Amino acid sequence: MRSEHCVTRNHIAVWHDRALPSGPEPIGFRTVLRGSLLPVLVWTGVACFTYVVFDPVVTMVLGGLFTLSFGVAFGLRRRATHSVRCSAYGALGGVLDKSMAGF
Repeated sequence: MRSEHCVTRNHIAVWHDRALPSGPEPIGFRTVLRGSLLPVLVWTGVACFTYVVFDPVVTMVLGGLFTLSFGVAFGLRRRATHSVRCSAYGALGGVLDKSMAGF
């Protein structure tokens, strides 16, 4: 895959149209986070809730599950010959998107 076509709207299509540019063009990490703001806020709230109510160990388990999911998604994207940057952005967006499927 050519590097100029990676990290584009075509490969990272999990965010709302208002956060992404109108066409296939490179996007930055801030745009990725802005498009994923709701899942980030929800999971930050869940982590704070489990830390206060239950135990820090529960929060560490949730963090470990997120890290494991990110690692698997990153590895799968790298095996599909995406660049490191595209793999990181796509894995982060994909994990946040799929984790919000139940809400």
